[in-house]
Amino acid sequence: MNIKRSLLSAVALLVAGVAGAQGIMGGHVTGNVQLDGQMSREDTVIGASDVPEIMKLNARADILYTNGDFSAGLRFEAYQTPLLGFNAQYTGQGLAHYFVAYKSKRISVTAGNFYEQFGSGMILRAYEDRYLGLDNALLGVNIQLRPVDGLTIKALAGKQRIYWGYGEGLVRGIDAEADLNSLIRGMQESKLHLTLGAGFVSKYEADESIPSAADPERRLNLPLNVGAAAVRLNLDYGHWTLQSEYARKGQDPSIMNGYIYRPGEALMVNLGYSRRGLSASLQAKHVDNMSFKSSRSQTGEMLYINYIPAINRQYTYPSLTLYPYATQVIGENGVQGEVAYRFKKGTLLGGKYGTDVTLNASTIYGLDTTQTGGAGTEGYTATWTGLGQHFYTDASLEVEKKLSKKLTLTAIYCYQEFNPVVEGHEPDLYHNHIVVGDLHWRVNKKHSLHFKAEWVGSDSFYDEARGHTDRRAGDWVMGFVEWNPGTHWFVSLSDQYAYNDGIGNYPSVAVGYTHGTTRLQLGYGKQREGLLCIGGVCRQVPASNGLTFSLTTSF
Repeated sequence: MNIKRSLLSAVALLVAGVAGAQGIMGGHVTGNVQLDGQMSREDTVIGASDVPEIMKLNARADILYTNGDFSAGLRFEAYQTPLLGFNAQYTGQGLAHYFVAYKSKRISVTAGNFYEQFGSGMILRAYEDRYLGLDNALLGVNIQLRPVDGLTIKALAGKQRIYWGYGEGLVRGIDAEADLNSLIRGMQESKLHLTLGAGFVSKYEADESIPSAADPERRLNLPLNVGAAAVRLNLDYGHWTLQSEYARKGQDPSIMNGYIYRPGEALMVNLGYSRRGLSASLQAKHVDNMSFKSSRSQTGEMLYINYIPAINRQYTYPSLTLYPYATQVIGENGVQGEVAYRFKKGTLLGGKYGTDVTLNASTIYGLDTTQTGGAGTEGYTATWTGLGQHFYTDASLEVEKKLSKKLTLTAIYCYQEFNPVVEGHEPDLYHNHIVVGDLHWRVNKKHSLHFKAEWVGSDSFYDEARGHTDRRAGDWVMGFVEWNPGTHWFVSLSDQYAYNDGIGNYPSVAVGYTHGTTRLQLGYGKQREGLLCIGGVCRQVPASNGLTFSLTTSF
């Protein structure tokens, strides 16, 4: 009997035992349902391909039962067939997530599927993002102990989900975090708040035959167990905060790094200052060969054990996400700084309601490396301070101003440099100037209007004959308006138009209805090809032209 069948049987037995002992009426059942559908037709101008199916559909239903300290959950998923941009291996339906858990003040135990994170995630992050089509939940056992106030110990073991199956690699980890102000009596009243943490994660994977680059007749001696450890510190004192984490990974030859034996390491530091009306932060990141997967032959975004957070600011406006930056786990050095200041009411710049100003800048480079060999060697040497290829830079100024009791304006200017080499394309450097205007008008207590106007000026261009086929290229104008009449309805119109050196016009309309916890939205229009990124993790979204709908409800 395999691990999946064993744990599913255990979950069923425990749920039945809890329900039988306490009665299901003594518990509480909650859940949510989500359906996302899409119809698309061929559009050669924007690059939308013909879709054989009349409709693509992603659907899921989550059910959670709680009774005192016990809980159990199930998730049913259906992909008939998956929406454009989701991997075709999701096609199908069935029970994708199930667990039973017990939680008290001093101990928590979960058997089945679970999500977990150690620190910032640099050595372990099991998580789900349904919009990116990512789910690397672990199937196994997760135990958390809190023997005393201020100390948390985690231990886990399991296999990672990959579409409808589980990877062959076994992931095991242990982590401890200590809040010294709670543990040490003399620090309980201290202005200095200090938290320390440390974790270790190991993966086991069976051996396989990989030829050596130096001698194809020989096979690489692959490590069956690969470990990664991290230490972290969080410090708060007065207006200041310091968060830092350092991780190191053992030799981990894989397809992602060309089967080299160089150890990996990463460092993230975030220094912050905050007081009323002012906040500032400075972040720095160093990453070197930190791809950490439970399968050495898996490409793409699946089966990652760890997660390296993006250091650049994460925007939501379409113009600012034309060229989203994804963390380069093979190697990068980056810094980001941000200052936010609120001009007080009654001052020259604050006016009647005050003014919020945010200045942000980030820059990211590859490592300065010297190649020393191929598969079976350490691959390269690199220094901490050396800078290699320029990947990304941006600098933005954002001003948010309440113009009246009913009008609020947000204006943004951003300068951006982007190298498509981070997406696997030929190296280049695009220079973009971006302007955003966002106006909220609250007509009355219920009725509101929302306007957005955006402009992108870029030195990139679309020319298929010369091999420049990136449909994001060129100069763009974008517009959006949403009307909320104060009832259960809303209507929105938007357009994205490449008016110079680009290609494509992407109008769309959407209508939505909300009642209680139920929300239905219908849309029709064109979707631009590009990357959808959340937190520095991305998936490719192909162009589409047609109908979309979404239904969500909870109970």
